Amino acid sequence: MRHFVFMLEEPSMGEVLKIILPAILHDTATYQLVPHEGKHDLEKSIPRKLRAWRTPHVRFVIVRDQDSADCRIVKQRLVDLCAPAGKPDSLVRIVCPHLESWFLGDLAAVEKAFHRPGFSKHQLSRKFRNPDVLANAEQELKKLTPTYQKISGSRAIAPHLSLDNNQSKSFKNFISGIQIFNQARPMTALKN
Repeated sequence: MRHFVFMLEEPSMGEVLKIILPAILHDTATYQLVPHEGKHDLEKSIPRKLRAWRTPHVRFVIVRDQDSADCRIVKQRLVDLCAPAGKPDSLVRIVCPHLESWFLGDLAAVEKAFHRPGFSKHQLSRKFRNPDVLANAEQELKKLTPTYQKISGSRAIAPHLSLDNNQSKSFKNFISGIQIFNQARPMTALKN
């Protein structure tokens, strides 16, 4: 059975992945979540942890927010940290621009989590049709649900997220990336 280690920028992403990974992986893999305290902590940790990890055949997934940086540059920098650590086949996924974009991509989930009947009708508005372009997704979510907090909000929303019906392209790319990565053979096996 495959084993994945998810290196995460922050604990709130871990709260979401605890809920959605079992639905994505369908008992075909086990996983471990390693949250960090921000992007700098994550980036500093990647080479050290990947190099030191001794479990054979483990596959790494690096997950970080885009924030205001260029997505391609951020992704390349993370890929460049994995290769010298001996894990060039690690999967890097950038959440564009923030985790809250995933939540704004599924307002039906937010409606259920915060008991706001009729809330999902806002999904049709121009603003929420493509939540990945909102630079201030967390502020937008707080406007809609003033009680939203990163960790407790992630715990509340994640059980209601639809894997198939989310307006966030970043969310869709994350899901498809994990599904493909789960099916791919590790590079070490390809060399044999």
